[in-house]
Amino acid sequence: EQKSILKDRNSFSKTDHDATFMRMKEDHMKNGQLKPGYNLQIATNSQFVLSYDLFQNPTDTRTLIPFLTMIQNTFGYLPEYIVADAGYGSEQNYMAIIDDFNKTPLITYGMFIKDKTRKFKSDIFNTQNWKYDELNDEFICPNNKRIGFKRYAYRNDRYGFKRDFKLYECDDCSACSLRQQCMKPNSKSNKKIMNNYNWEYFKAQIKQKLSEPETKKIYSQRKI
Repeated sequence: EQKSILKDRNSFSKTDHDATFMRMKEDHMKNGQLKPGYNLQIATNSQFVLSYDLFQNPTDTRTLIPFLTMIQNTFGYLPEYIVADAGYGSEQNYMAIIDDFNKTPLITYGMFIKDKTRKFKSDIFNTQNWKYDELNDEFICPNNKRIGFKRYAYRNDRYGFKRDFKLYECDDCSACSLRQQCMKPNSKSNKKIMNNYNWEYFKAQIKQKLSEPETKKIYSQRKI
């Protein structure tokens, strides 16, 4: 009976089976409160509320697609630009907005701000900064070793969404003078890179859109 109540959640309230335990905003003592509740989503335009809905999932990322579907079914259309903060930025959401809704996402992702910092771009051990040999499909590490493509891989999240990866691995890191800085302590394997090219494509699209004057101005209105 409890499993039928839970469905795809990890908790429920004994007094309100539809409510899920969520980490609430801090109280006056700066303590995070874990209480049963709902995740309220509100869509606005020019500071007017257009639509709202309640969700049992505490994660904003998981609410976007059903919320947009509800808005489209109610009004018959969606605006050209879907604007939201980084809490809604995910591969699945970008795919849905572009492919299913045929709209343009102006939604940042978790590392959007950090990706643009000088520290991030100058970190020689950050694999995103490594040179890429497109002809041989290999990355070149700071010690000029080559990390070549080995195989394809995929992962399914708990909701069934599939992410595709390309796995790269160096043939031998055992005698590398930069091993300690490049890899985790006590690691016994060679350097590996898991690349999700679909995700990287969407991130590049978002960076491009939010650098254009028109769409940058539209995104800035979200904070008004």
